[in-house]
Amino acid sequence: MKTLIIVDAQIDFMSGGALEVKNGDRIIPVINDILPHFELVVATQDWHPANHKSFAVNHPGKKEFEVIELNGLEQKLWPPHCVQGTKGAELHPALETNPVEAIFRKGMDPEIDSYSGFYDNGRKKSTGLSGYLKQKGAGDLYFCGLAADICVYFSLLDALKQGFNATLIENAAVPLLPKEFESIRKDIIKKGGKIINSKDL
Repeated sequence: MKTLIIVDAQIDFMSGGALEVKNGDRIIPVINDILPHFELVVATQDWHPANHKSFAVNHPGKKEFEVIELNGLEQKLWPPHCVQGTKGAELHPALETNPVEAIFRKGMDPEIDSYSGFYDNGRKKSTGLSGYLKQKGAGDLYFCGLAADICVYFSLLDALKQGFNATLIENAAVPLLPKEFESIRKDIIKKGGKIINSKDL
């Protein structure tokens, strides 16, 4: 089953958001255009409590984008974003959500971050996405959303580890750090993923 995974297409990651991905908004019309190509559409949503330990403000003396060790894992400190119940955590208002069958929330445990839509960063807790997709008979997963070099990337890698076919729709995803994205593109292909343009669907 041809399945679209929309990763974190939330207001806080769009232009003017708390953790802005430059030009992130441009993916919304692309995603809306490609929705009819898919038999199943699901989304992920960053859904942090305000006391999340990935937020720099919860570490006195630490700065945003500084890297620390958090419970044995390397953790980049972010500005507060996608806080539960806030406007910034909502999906972009122009995103066509009617075809979205399920939304999987992540990053809810204040002690650990969760880039992937499948697992937290320590791979201790599953979101249930993998089981849901397998039960639905989904095999071919296509990824879009934000940010291409973080949550989209980690979700796609986990999909490959779970035995799914995984494809990045490149013009429906934007990286936070464009300069570092070329190495990520190479890694996706090296690990068995594919990269396409939406017109190739």
